[in-house]
Amino acid sequence: MKILLTLVACLIACRASFAQKLNTLTGKIVDEKTVPVSFAIVRILNYPDTMVVKSVSTNIEGAFTIDQLKNGEYLLSISIVGFKRKKTDHFSVNGDLKLPTIGIESLSKQLKEVSVQGKKPFIEHQIDKTVLNVENSIIATGGTALEVLEKAPGVQIDRQNDQIKLNNKSGVMVMIDGKSNFLSGADVTTLLSNMSSDQISTIELITNPSARYDAAGNAGIINIRLKRNKAYGTNGTVSVNTGQGIMPDSPSDLFRAAVNLNLNHRQGKWNIFGNGAVARKAQFNNTFLTRTTLSEGLASSLTQNFDRKNKGVGFQGKLGADYYASEKTVFGVMLDANTVNTKLTNFSNTNINAVQNGTSNLSYILQDANSSSPVGNLTANFNIKHDFDKKGKSLTFDVDYSGFSNKKDENFLANYLNANGNPTNQTSLRNNTDAEINVYAARTDFTLPISKTMKIETGLKSSYVVTNNDFISEQLISGVWQNDLGKSNNFVYKENINAIYGSFSKEWKVFQVQVGLRAEHTHSNGTSVTDQKEVDRNYLSVFPTVFVNQKISENHNIRYSYGRRVDHPNYQQLNPFVFYMDPLAVDQGNPYLKPQFTDNYQISYSYKQASFSLSYSNTRDMITQISKQDDATRVISVIRQNLGRFQNYAADLYVPVKVTKWWNIQNNVSVYYSKFNDGNIEGATYSAGKAAVNVFTSNSFTLPQNFSIEISAWLNSPRVSGVEQTTIYQGALNAGIQKTLMNKKLKLRLNMDDILLTNHWEGKLVYQNINMNVVNRYTSRRANFSISYNFGNQNVKSARSRNTATDDIKGRAGGG
Repeated sequence: MKILLTLVACLIACRASFAQKLNTLTGKIVDEKTVPVSFAIVRILNYPDTMVVKSVSTNIEGAFTIDQLKNGEYLLSISIVGFKRKKTDHFSVNGDLKLPTIGIESLSKQLKEVSVQGKKPFIEHQIDKTVLNVENSIIATGGTALEVLEKAPGVQIDRQNDQIKLNNKSGVMVMIDGKSNFLSGADVTTLLSNMSSDQISTIELITNPSARYDAAGNAGIINIRLKRNKAYGTNGTVSVNTGQGIMPDSPSDLFRAAVNLNLNHRQGKWNIFGNGAVARKAQFNNTFLTRTTLSEGLASSLTQNFDRKNKGVGFQGKLGADYYASEKTVFGVMLDANTVNTKLTNFSNTNINAVQNGTSNLSYILQDANSSSPVGNLTANFNIKHDFDKKGKSLTFDVDYSGFSNKKDENFLANYLNANGNPTNQTSLRNNTDAEINVYAARTDFTLPISKTMKIETGLKSSYVVTNNDFISEQLISGVWQNDLGKSNNFVYKENINAIYGSFSKEWKVFQVQVGLRAEHTHSNGTSVTDQKEVDRNYLSVFPTVFVNQKISENHNIRYSYGRRVDHPNYQQLNPFVFYMDPLAVDQGNPYLKPQFTDNYQISYSYKQASFSLSYSNTRDMITQISKQDDATRVISVIRQNLGRFQNYAADLYVPVKVTKWWNIQNNVSVYYSKFNDGNIEGATYSAGKAAVNVFTSNSFTLPQNFSIEISAWLNSPRVSGVEQTTIYQGALNAGIQKTLMNKKLKLRLNMDDILLTNHWEGKLVYQNINMNVVNRYTSRRANFSISYNFGNQNVKSARSRNTATDDIKGRAGGG
């Protein structure tokens, strides 16, 4: 009987529960432009006590579904970053219900009524890198990427050797949006000279990268991130800038201009983005050098003056798309292309005073040269990212192709004159360079969080590079162009690098530790087809990294780091061609160059925003530029060699000062000591060392009526680099003013670089039989004016930014 009563009670209870039907509620969230709002948090609340019943998030189309809902009275609360929180009117649920489309308001409307005082400084020192906020800087507007880098603390632009140095070290890996520019040396500076600063969002200076990064770049990584709009819907930025060089004893045509457009459209499952730019540049460079030779009692004193003017027009375009297949999986494609055609005119005047047995003999060489250098690059990327869960477990995959074309046509006409100015000889030469580079790469990375404080990262990468450089040199003899077999050559270089890495990180209350190990196997083959010479290398290298962060208190922090890096010779440095520059100077590659390896150590202390660091690096087989002089012919050859050892000691102090609410100062002082040693440079030992100082300061002023002013200055003391010595202080004073209009969507900026005209280079080379002094002046003072306008919604975060698989190798093509 008891069992029967129990069954009856259960049936009654079940009937009552089924009588209370559970319902499904659906709806859609859009913004004021009816664009779907993805991943918004939708909470359903009881009415009237507003207790939370359930929470869900909208999908890519902005739609949401709430099931298992009892009959009753409810209201919705919708929230997402960048939008005003919204609560709906209450409504009744008595059966399945589809709500009308719900609109929410973006914060951009609210910002119109609020005066936003916060602004990121031009320079931010973060725990693992230094960030230049270029798009917020007045003095960076209207310039080039190279000129912006010159304003960065710890960065030196060596215009004499077309190198970028970081913390007094060469061998910097330059990346753009996480992928290398695939050029180095002179071609890197050419690319950055053609890139407008209006295209740049931030520049990251990473002196000691983790194992996740490619091992290339012994001095670290400079990552240039281009502007990417950060909002749903359609939005973008358009800017126009113009500038004029103001230099004494220079051509009047030093005018440049650029137009930049960035666009982003995000709707539903698609995010489509792109940008385009066209720029016209003009620069002037004057080099004056003196050197001496001595051969069998004949002492010669040479003075040479070079005037170089180059101008050209460049085009750049990028188009990409991300497809959100689900909340966890995203597919992406990207196509990036750029081209620039630079035309160079060069006039040189060489005076030779030869003295033998007390008798002086004067002679002159006048050379006119011109060249045309069209350069093109096409990069394609396909990528996938899958998030397994919300705890951070993810897998990414990239496959890339990059193709580069670098052509150059050069013509040289040299006239030889005696002491009376009468012609004695004439030579006419022409060079044709046709370089093709193809890069194929694939990469996968896996992130596995073990707990909230512990994580493992690992990945694989493979790259394959083929370069074909065909160089033809011809001389006009008796009215007929004849091939110069001693200079013409065809060089083919192939390289395969396979890499694997793993890193482990763990956090405690006081300490954070990350240890990593990267292994790279390299197989390279350089073949001079013309000379039938081959250099084949096959080697395995390992690159450990260790990072320890010690949090002493809320405002006190100490960081210790160690990392091993490598610099492979770039493809042009390995090219054995002899490049003619003038009758007494040639440039030659070295197929036997070895990679250079560097161990970097650093300890840094930070107090609030201020920091102090000490670092030491030890480089073996440093790749450097050596000049070799033949006293008998007076010809000087610029070659590349491995220098035995380079040691760099550095101390860096960063102190920001907030003088008032409207005046902020950032100060950075770096002290270096560089030591170079080699047992045999051109037949003798070499040892040199010198201390140097780099000082940087930036002042920003926020004024009434939406005006702001920036004033910055930097100074580098005399220093030594390899066999080269800088003998003067270099520096520049820069200033700019900005006015914002139309709720800060429109910005007008006017600035001037190197106001006092103090940014030029003077130095000397004194070793073995070399005794040379050089003065190099370039277009450093320039006035710039820029107008930029932001349109569309600028407040809600958009799609991810993507790195590609060609990060390490794309910085090594070219050079010069």
